[in-house]
Amino acid sequence: VLSKNTLCFKKEVKWPLGWPSGGYPGPQGPYYCGFGADKAFWHDIVDAHYKACLYTGINISGINGEVMPGQWEYQVRPAVGISAGDELWISRYILERITEIAGVVVSFDPKPIQGDWNGAGAHCNYSTKSMRSDGGFEVIKKAIEKLGLRHKEHIAAYGEGNERLLTGKHETSDINTFK
Repeated sequence: VLSKNTLCFKKEVKWPLGWPSGGYPGPQGPYYCGFGADKAFWHDIVDAHYKACLYTGINISGINGEVMPGQWEYQVRPAVGISAGDELWISRYILERITEIAGVVVSFDPKPIQGDWNGAGAHCNYSTKSMRSDGGFEVIKKAIEKLGLRHKEHIAAYGEGNERLLTGKHETSDINTFK
């Protein structure tokens, strides 16, 4: 499953949807999986994206409000091989088009708001048949060990801006430390 966090901005002022103009909302926390107009900002856009993806054959297996107000996460279903990445890219294109129609701007920046706010990363949950079989925990530990050996190479390939996201704060590890 591939998960992607996003944030939408008012087009004219580059300020997150749902945030007071020129100010800040209440602290992080109650927005995670929240609902209602005071917690689930731009839910209509999220629902439109979800439905459009399903219509095109991309199975979005979940959506949820994130910790930072106005931030959402969506999960692209379990997929095999390269099709998972393809579906994520197409889902991003669909979200770009929907936000364009809505007159807002979507951000995929890893840290769209500086300061004491969560970032907007992506993560991949994966498993193999051997990980799900008897003795699978040992297989998982070996896979983690192998990932750790190439941590710096992986970080270098993950794109720009991750040094602003991976600070060791806000539910992240430090960019230089494999955990």
